Amino acid sequence: MYKKIIVSLALDHGISETALAKAKLLLDPGGEIIALHVYETPSGTVSAYVSEEDMVRARQNAEKRLQERVLDVPEAKAVLINGHSGRAITDFAKEQGADCIIMGSHKPGLSDFFLGSTASRIVRHAHCTVVVLR
Repeated sequence: MYKKIIVSLALDHGISETALAKAKLLLDPGGEIIALHVYETPSGTVSAYVSEEDMVRARQNAEKRLQERVLDVPEAKAVLINGHSGRAITDFAKEQGADCIIMGSHKPGLSDFFLGSTASRIVRHAHCTVVVLR
């Protein structure tokens, strides 16, 4: 069905296994799965209280956790990028020529009732098919 699938993985949610399994089902033979995590650095005043060493260590930890998520999925390549999740995922998918994005959505609050805020942004702005898992 799809030649290049981006699987957006939030490392603090337990949907990685489900999302990667769905990607394998939707992948064309010879296709590519990119397991993507967006590392968001602390913003503004918060960064003034976090040392550079702690930020490097946190990013390395995220990279390690992402690699662990794809160990059992040989079709998947792990990629960690910096940025704001909603925009970075759609930009990365477009740059890579992806034809599908798979992502989870947390239980919504009142302000983002139908989808989580990141999922909502991606559904509105992605250039390709978006599959949202609950």
